[in-house]
Amino acid sequence: MLVVRAINSADLDGLYQLACEVGSGMTTLKADMPMLGERLRVACASFAETIEPAKRDYLFVMEDTDNGRLAGVCGIKGAVGLEEPFYNYRIGTLVHSSRELGVFSRMETLYLSNDLTGSTELCSLFLHPDYRSGSNGKLLSKSRFLFIAQFPHLFTEKLIAEMRGYQAEDGSSPFYEGLGRHFFKMDFDHVDDLTSLGKKSFIAELMPRQPLYVAYLPDEAQQVIGQVHLSTAPARHLLEQEGMHFEGYVDIFDAGPVLQTRVSELRALRDSVLVAASDRIAPFDESGELRMVSNTVLADFRLIATQSSPVDGQIVLSPAEQLALHCQSGAALRTLTLNVRKPSHVHNVQP
Repeated sequence: MLVVRAINSADLDGLYQLACEVGSGMTTLKADMPMLGERLRVACASFAETIEPAKRDYLFVMEDTDNGRLAGVCGIKGAVGLEEPFYNYRIGTLVHSSRELGVFSRMETLYLSNDLTGSTELCSLFLHPDYRSGSNGKLLSKSRFLFIAQFPHLFTEKLIAEMRGYQAEDGSSPFYEGLGRHFFKMDFDHVDDLTSLGKKSFIAELMPRQPLYVAYLPDEAQQVIGQVHLSTAPARHLLEQEGMHFEGYVDIFDAGPVLQTRVSELRALRDSVLVAASDRIAPFDESGELRMVSNTVLADFRLIATQSSPVDGQIVLSPAEQLALHCQSGAALRTLTLNVRKPSHVHNVQP
């Protein structure tokens, strides 16, 4: 059985093994043992509530309970940019016109921005290739929304997610090669590594503060602005299903899109419900609809997928499912369908 749970101090080796599989472009999950060890320490303190909410970094792992292997990881940062700058490009428009010459032009621009400072951030989503089948990726990604729905008071009003930008087959970033390299004079991977270590002062020191005209960039760089890495496209779709959307902010290195929403507008806040665990015999469910079910314990948060559906405020779980959630009959649980339900269309028939 696969369980998404709060990370603990025994997971460092497994986390490192996952990070070794990631590759470049994900600055929050580098195969650096000291950095991962520090992040694990902060994550454990976050679940223990020994640091203030804005500084918390909740890390979750997907564990295969059949063999104890970590199949994936994902995270939520309480707030970004409060201790180190958080930069993005904001896509804007400048208008140039001359009535005398009859010329009117609209030019797309990139503004270096700190607009998203203080936002809660979804981050570090990675599923091991061995487990990329069925609904595993969907479960891992969407598990964070149920956690936010259970503990909304721990997060800021705005929720963002920086998506990994487009990369060519050789791992290079067309956007970085067309823009960033001119200012930083170093390879994309080197810049990526510096950013992951929190060394971001060079961004303000080397990047121009005035608007950059997109039309001046090479065609290859222009075409990938707001585009995601091939392996990130499914993750973007899942986040958009849950209520997140693109509002014109992109990463300053690879131009990957930043999705955002208000926490209150998430599907999980709107549609998830609290139920009680039950161990009575469950009726046969013909729908086969998968649901996420989590416990409601911050320090030991755990979530699984089940085909059981809530009835009269209760949800029937097998002994194995209750064990996976560290709960007993009568315990409070939160549940939400894994897939977004399509609205039913009612056709009015005129007599």
